[in-house]
Amino acid sequence: MHESEVTIEYVAVINGEEQYSIWPAEREIPPGWKDAGKRGSKEECLAWIAEVWTDMRPLSLRLRLQQAAGAGDGA
Repeated sequence: MHESEVTIEYVAVINGEEQYSIWPAEREIPPGWKDAGKRGSKEECLAWIAEVWTDMRPLSLRLRLQQAAGAGDGA
């Protein structure tokens, strides 16, 4: 691990499709992303994301699949 990575604080970020990433905390979060509520080392943020991001499918796909399942149940 590079020494500078140890001292950098990161923030977990999430986009509109509920996909996660990490971003250096001292930098402005890019458009389309927002703070997901976790700050810490790179390892801490990645571990947190691994816990909370249990479905890797984009939100739009999950919603389409839910709608298709609902349409097929005769409701």
